[in-house]
Amino acid sequence: MPSESENHENAIPLLDVEAQKAADGYSKDSEPSHENAAPQQPSQTAVVGGSGAGRKFLIWTAINMLATIGIVFTNKAIFNDPDFKLMQTSFASFHFVCTGLTLWVVSRPVFGAFTPKRAGVVEMLPLALSMCLNVVLPNLSLAFSTVTVYQLCRVLLTPMTAMINYTFYGATIPRNAALVLVPVCIGVGITSYYDTQSKAPAGGAAKAIATTSSVGVLFALSGVCASSAYTVLIGAYHKKLSMSSSQLLLNQAPISSVMLMFAVPVVDKIPVLSNVPTYRWVMIIMSGGFAALINISQFFIVAGSGAVSSTVVGHLKTVSIVTLGWAFSGRGVTDKGLLGILMTVGGIIG
Repeated sequence: MPSESENHENAIPLLDVEAQKAADGYSKDSEPSHENAAPQQPSQTAVVGGSGAGRKFLIWTAINMLATIGIVFTNKAIFNDPDFKLMQTSFASFHFVCTGLTLWVVSRPVFGAFTPKRAGVVEMLPLALSMCLNVVLPNLSLAFSTVTVYQLCRVLLTPMTAMINYTFYGATIPRNAALVLVPVCIGVGITSYYDTQSKAPAGGAAKAIATTSSVGVLFALSGVCASSAYTVLIGAYHKKLSMSSSQLLLNQAPISSVMLMFAVPVVDKIPVLSNVPTYRWVMIIMSGGFAALINISQFFIVAGSGAVSSTVVGHLKTVSIVTLGWAFSGRGVTDKGLLGILMTVGGIIG
């Protein structure tokens, strides 16, 4: 599921440490002053401690990247199974349960990742509904698209959010930032167009080339709109309730899960569970585990780095998923869709 750091990249805002510090009244002024303390020489312990913190950051960054890549390709494999292709609401509900349980565990005093804060159920309903659309629509996109198109379309979250903020709040972005978004949007369009074109395997190869259906593109664009609206709504709830992303997510995940459960009998095509092979259940459990790892590791990444480092990690994940998706799609370097990928990637890292 998008995380996704991920409205990030992959949609749902995760553990927002800086917002949590602000909500808890944390400031540098609250730290003990050492102005009158006796001067101390740098110790070997301090050096080791800094090195240990750096290693910890790198380890959790690697875990986050591997979990993000793992969840995308695991979910894609699950959705390629005809029995699970139309099980999106059930799957999203399961992920919300995993997310809620993870946040509840890390918020316990023994871990102390953040301090839970209660909000009214009725008050959270609009955000919970938006969260459902934010997850279900991108999942449908992944089910009917290639991994490459799915991930590239998620990049459109930035320009769409900017448009919503400008339309409803009059908020603007710097001219240079707006110009960079132009090749990004064009690149996504080029790749999506050529990805929907049927193409025979080159050189008589037996491996079929993965393609994206028109329905997949429609779900992808709808998912971008839903995720953008969710991002803007999250910002409004931050200010309204003075809560961090992790506090909001802990409140809304259970509500979203229950809401989707009511929709399951109507919209999902449930397979005969006894006929589902064991390896498919293992993959579903793996997907839930990846979701938990993304939530936990994101906390350590944000806590151990600044905004620039977090952005770099996000770009690395996008480039990695797009590259692997292209490699497994069966397309070659002469495919015209590659131009769109280069334009998009160049725009987001430029």
